[in-house]
Amino acid sequence: MLSYEQALQTLLAAATPVVGRETVDLLAAAGRVLASPIRASLDVPPADNSAMDGYALRVEDVAPGALLEVSQRIPAGSAPVALRPGTAARIFTGAPIPLGANAVVMQEKCIAEGEAVRVEHAPGVGENIRRAGEDIASGSVVLSAGTRLGAAHLGLLASIGVAQVEVFARLRVAVFFTGDELVTPGAPLRSGQIYNSNRYVLHGLLGALGCVVTDLGIVPDDLGATRSALREAAVGHDLVLTCGGVSVGEEDHVKAAVITEGALETWKIAIKPGKPFALGRVGETPFIGLPGNPVSSYATFLMLARPYIRRRQGETEVLPQAVQARADFSWPKAGALREFLRVRRNQAGGLELFPKQGSGVLSSCAWADGLVSNPPGQIIQPGDLVSYIPLGDGL
Repeated sequence: MLSYEQALQTLLAAATPVVGRETVDLLAAAGRVLASPIRASLDVPPADNSAMDGYALRVEDVAPGALLEVSQRIPAGSAPVALRPGTAARIFTGAPIPLGANAVVMQEKCIAEGEAVRVEHAPGVGENIRRAGEDIASGSVVLSAGTRLGAAHLGLLASIGVAQVEVFARLRVAVFFTGDELVTPGAPLRSGQIYNSNRYVLHGLLGALGCVVTDLGIVPDDLGATRSALREAAVGHDLVLTCGGVSVGEEDHVKAAVITEGALETWKIAIKPGKPFALGRVGETPFIGLPGNPVSSYATFLMLARPYIRRRQGETEVLPQAVQARADFSWPKAGALREFLRVRRNQAGGLELFPKQGSGVLSSCAWADGLVSNPPGQIIQPGDLVSYIPLGDGL
């Protein structure tokens, strides 16, 4: 069996980014991955401007209790004239600093007296002035290729006047699910059947990554049907993703079908839940096979398939980000495999453990806000620092 680290390294080494690129409007770019770096064509802010509502003046004109004529009014968006020495300009947040002024005194420290203002504060040079290029300098790289665009990124690009961005094409993923026991929700259950929850979990996970999903449904536990589904899935897609059928049972046909239709490079990983994980290809289309147990499918997608998919999408930072957190639970039995435990933060800042950690307990995933990555041979006692991986929004 491969270790988790070996499996992740193998996956990422095989994860060649998609070739296709497209240009999209900035408003449609949330969640997409930049295909080329973005450089600023202007300074942000474009000119020195006021950080406060107040009065722009020259520091050298201000003595304690100084009374200065208000020579102009400068709202945001206006073009001021040069400040006359010995005067002040009424100025508002974001408005450009007039030539000659070298400080802004906030209005709370001034008293308006008719056409003049009494300044009750001795400012320093540059006080309450936001300098041109203070946020972004013209010519600088604002965002690198491989950045997945979030809301703040979109605002940043808008601030430098970017209206469209070049992004990698969406990853096209074909999925199907194996098992004669599976039934789609909405249909009645017969004896021995279960509803196909994995379909909805994977659609949610793939959708959160911006993938274009083709759902081929439930495939019977039959080698011929599985081979046919694999061939169909490989056409016109960047990845074939299956759920179930990669274990060692007599009715688990995905492994044999993939070997026949392409190649299977790995299929056992030293993790729990999720040991029967498969990596290979169908024809020339990459293939990932997830285990059928709901928690196993969920955990292996998050810890293995998701980094692979993010790399295929062109993203550069793809590894699960762990932080140290305090365990407010015990895990007294050291396992032989790396274990991904379903946990969530409590009000005291520690981690609570879901009481049932079985691979079929999907309620543990809905309850949890993260996973503890517990290495082989490691027990956990209350108060220990553990490796906590937040799941993130929408997962």
